[in-house]
Amino acid sequence: MSSVLSKKDLHTLITGSPPLFEGYLDLKQQLQPNGFDLTLRDIAAFQGSGQMGVSNHDRKLPELKPLTFDAHGWITLTPGSYMITYNEIVHLPTHIMALGRPRSSLLRCGVTIGTAVWDAGYSGRSQSLMVVYNPQGFRVQQNSRLMQLVFMTLTDATEGYNGVYQGENIR
Repeated sequence: MSSVLSKKDLHTLITGSPPLFEGYLDLKQQLQPNGFDLTLRDIAAFQGSGQMGVSNHDRKLPELKPLTFDAHGWITLTPGSYMITYNEIVHLPTHIMALGRPRSSLLRCGVTIGTAVWDAGYSGRSQSLMVVYNPQGFRVQQNSRLMQLVFMTLTDATEGYNGVYQGENIR
């Protein structure tokens, strides 16, 4: 039977070998009763269109323009869509998957995060879509906790993720 991992289970995985996460900023602050908060490393603006076809060969990702935080680590975003990259590198075992949800304070600011399923076996520093719906814009500081990953055990281990994003953004 599948179940959501508890804070205790997550702590065991984070401090294990290999660790569930690398590059986290503050374990005590980021480890939550029902998940783990990911923090903002980088943000970029879309500079063109993308494309999805039937095969991976027909996939075209849009160009991104990295945005710069001010001297105090803040950036002001106008309404629109942005690509965010997290500080944390995740290493999911082949019997655990995750779902990401925006933190409630982000939603209360008129901002959301869209993310795909984090497949069992995935390893990398992931990216997500941040959408600023608030017509007044949004200010965010680098290293802010933005999204919570909730982890679930699978009924059985899988062969693991082996797609094009395996190992992304680790350099």
